[in-house]
Amino acid sequence: MKTAPEISFRKINQLAIPAIISGIAEPLLSITDTAIVGNIQTNPTEALAAVGIAGSFIAAIVWILAQTRSAISAVIAQYFGAGKLDRILQLPAQIITINVALSLFIYVTTVFFIENIFELYNASGLILKQAVSYYKIRALGLPFTLFTFSVFGIFRGMQNTYWPMVISLFGTALNIGLDFVLVFGIEGFIPAMNIEGAAWASIIAQAFMTLFALILVLKKTPFSFKLNFPFHPEIRRLLSLSFNLVIRTISLNIALYMANAYATKYGANYIAAQTIAFQIWLFFAFFIDGYSSVGNIMSGKFLGQKNYAQIWKLSKQLNKYTLIITLFLGIFCFFLYEPIGKLFSRDPDVLSLFSSIFWIVILMQPINALAFIFDGIFKGLAEAVTLRNTLLAATFLGFIPVLLLGDYFDLKLYAIWIAFTVWMIMRGGILLVIFNKRFLPST
Repeated sequence: MKTAPEISFRKINQLAIPAIISGIAEPLLSITDTAIVGNIQTNPTEALAAVGIAGSFIAAIVWILAQTRSAISAVIAQYFGAGKLDRILQLPAQIITINVALSLFIYVTTVFFIENIFELYNASGLILKQAVSYYKIRALGLPFTLFTFSVFGIFRGMQNTYWPMVISLFGTALNIGLDFVLVFGIEGFIPAMNIEGAAWASIIAQAFMTLFALILVLKKTPFSFKLNFPFHPEIRRLLSLSFNLVIRTISLNIALYMANAYATKYGANYIAAQTIAFQIWLFFAFFIDGYSSVGNIMSGKFLGQKNYAQIWKLSKQLNKYTLIITLFLGIFCFFLYEPIGKLFSRDPDVLSLFSSIFWIVILMQPINALAFIFDGIFKGLAEAVTLRNTLLAATFLGFIPVLLLGDYFDLKLYAIWIAFTVWMIMRGGILLVIFNKRFLPST
């Protein structure tokens, strides 16, 4: 009789810790960009607001298109668990080609209308001008980012989070170093490029990450990037998974867009404070996402083995670990409440607004942990329709009504973060109920 694979603390953390390091590299990079741009000499508040607006729009595009990473990971994990990787050798090259081509199309189409798009965020004047300038450079890296994310999906499907971590650390270190050099310049050698320097730093780092990722896939996996036709039979399922996850992510980004649009409407200081708070929220989210990735990786493998009892056990273990982590992070942030804000801005008005709502960001982290863990598990189970419907309900029945009500009562940033809290409660709560109905062991 075949012994069930063990879900141990060691096994989970062998996957989770590299995934955490890989995951926090992206928000750490964004936080560094935010901190550096917020400390330039000329119009730092406007520059910070511009990076917040343009960065949130780029993140929206990346999150939408990068859903193929989760789809690739889920499909490969199921074939890996069943011991049938040899049946999908041509699949990654096909989906990555589609993904990169789509990112090029989106860049070409958005760059002509980007000023109008940012006006929808209520940006104007210097903020609008700098946001447009930043986007036109930074978005050139979209194909690089999406290629690299797809490679991460390949490795994670094969139960390997080590190489994505290495690629992420390499890219983050390079980007941070280039940020200092290109934003502030080197006297007598490189002129200070300010906000455009931050954009170019990202492009260069992303290009090197893409090259590194390409080499590792060819050397460390059975897959190649030789494009063969006809399309693999699994491409239809993979695209269907991706499409439903894209719809889900669009609804997610509607919430993020509305948060930034309303913060911008309230004034430059408000969007600057919102940018800081959201970057820290993202840092927490990607930190927790390390364990969410384990849910994605291992649930897909157990599904391929038809081992449903282990899926239930996995959910219990992951929720326990992430609760402990979020409590630790929350205590750490409360002790460093004021110094954290000063890392990003010296403007007293911005810091005052940030301090007024940072406690909400901290207290909602255990709720976020529950939602993100079940996000990862349902992605591994290829339950894209469930994830889509959950996000649609949370956004249109939770976030938007609460935000509009809070705005009516002039709560401003409080309205935004109360809406975020309701949003996450609905995301986690709906998935928890569905998961328990399907996998709760009978007594």
